Amino acid sequence: MSTTQHAMPPFHLAFPVHSLAAAREFYGELLGCPEGRSSDAWVDFDFYGHQIVAHLAPEECGHRTTSAVDGDAVPVRHFGVVLSIPQWEELADKLRAAGTRFIIEPHVRFKGEVGEQATMFFLDPSGNAVEIKAFADMSSLFAK
Repeated sequence: MSTTQHAMPPFHLAFPVHSLAAAREFYGELLGCPEGRSSDAWVDFDFYGHQIVAHLAPEECGHRTTSAVDGDAVPVRHFGVVLSIPQWEELADKLRAAGTRFIIEPHVRFKGEVGEQATMFFLDPSGNAVEIKAFADMSSLFAK
């Protein structure tokens, strides 16, 4: 076991990209994720303390199916992170300023209900759907 203790174990996710250069620009520069190890076939990023790995696999890229959630067409295959409200707002502002095309604009869903959350969805350059969400009350993350 590592000598570094985390409040929560870091999550690991591998996903396909059509270009490692585009992934570096998007995850590294736009989202500000520090780069870890890499090869000519993959690159690791520190995604808010979690390890995500972009693998060069153009034929695997893109999202195809959506599901209805609170009036939005949510991409079924997606990943993301839960931030604090101030972090979420700061990132939404940064993405808007960069001209990011949102597939679901930054907004609050389930307003006034258990599980009220801020959310936004956008695609990376390879068509992978990314959701960034935030809860004013983190204890409601798994509330029913």
